[in-house]
Amino acid sequence: MYRQGKKTKNSYLHEMKTVFPATYSTLCPDALSSFLSEKYALGHVQCKLLVRGVGDTYLAETADNRFILRVYRSSHRSLSQIKEEVTLLLALKAAAVSVSWPIPDVSGENIQLLDAVEGERCAVLFSYAQGQAVRLPNEDQLRLLGNEMARFHNVSSAIDLGKDRWTFNSDTMFVRPLEMLKPAFAGSPEDYTWLQQAVGEAVKKLSLVNGLSMGYCHFDFLPKNMHFGESTVTLFDFDFMGYGWLANDLASFWQYLALEVYTKRMTQQVADEQFDILLNAYRQHRSLDSRELEVLPYLAVGWWLFYMGFHTTHDQFHAYTQPGQVKLFTGLLRHLATTYWK
Repeated sequence: MYRQGKKTKNSYLHEMKTVFPATYSTLCPDALSSFLSEKYALGHVQCKLLVRGVGDTYLAETADNRFILRVYRSSHRSLSQIKEEVTLLLALKAAAVSVSWPIPDVSGENIQLLDAVEGERCAVLFSYAQGQAVRLPNEDQLRLLGNEMARFHNVSSAIDLGKDRWTFNSDTMFVRPLEMLKPAFAGSPEDYTWLQQAVGEAVKKLSLVNGLSMGYCHFDFLPKNMHFGESTVTLFDFDFMGYGWLANDLASFWQYLALEVYTKRMTQQVADEQFDILLNAYRQHRSLDSRELEVLPYLAVGWWLFYMGFHTTHDQFHAYTQPGQVKLFTGLLRHLATTYWK
């Protein structure tokens, strides 16, 4: 559109040849297929997008194998943080802990740097975790998980990866998320006041408990992040791994069972029995202090608060920060605290 021989602002935008800036893009599966075929000498590769999230997850299939490609979002995971995740996974693989591990390309590199619309993004190709996710593991599967979790902790408590991964402590799990969530409670100040009181009680409790085992936590030990085979379990999705109380990993699975009880899909007796099976299997490879079990219900609330706080930083989880959803989360936290805190 022209006016008196001059271009309007709209016509300039129309004729622009540069790509419009973006904060997030979805990389083309076909282009990734060609990239992986060349970089990893895999022959014909077919990529399929599985999940968009903190990192985008693709299934990469060849004629005789399957892999998982993870493309990280630079706004949430830096190169140095991803390097520490890769280092831990390679150490776990070397120790024969059953995890999905990074696959090196033909040059021996584990991390790829891709130029996307929003800037440089990191990508890692992982081995495929054989088996399938199980919503409620049976007794044998719980024993497998307990054994592997303990063996993972034996490695993660003895390795020093650096300082770029985050730390899980009272500040990052309770205090800071509470501050991040304050705007979401504008319409329900009474719920926020209760959370403030609960956070104060939990922080005090944890400050009085010394000697808890420390190391790198998976921090998301839910059934969706493990695949069970006939007599195997494979752990994956270490995207939220960080340094802190190792009891956090037990707490994440404990709260999963507590949620099943809360939603009346499981009785408390069954939940207790299942958790005891996991704990007994864990103790076969690593000792557990009674203090670590004592703080699990407090850490479970901190686990939820951490992820609720994270929801405020990620566009994909905008729906989780809306008033109705926040109230549902708070109802669960009230239940955990009033039912299980001493």
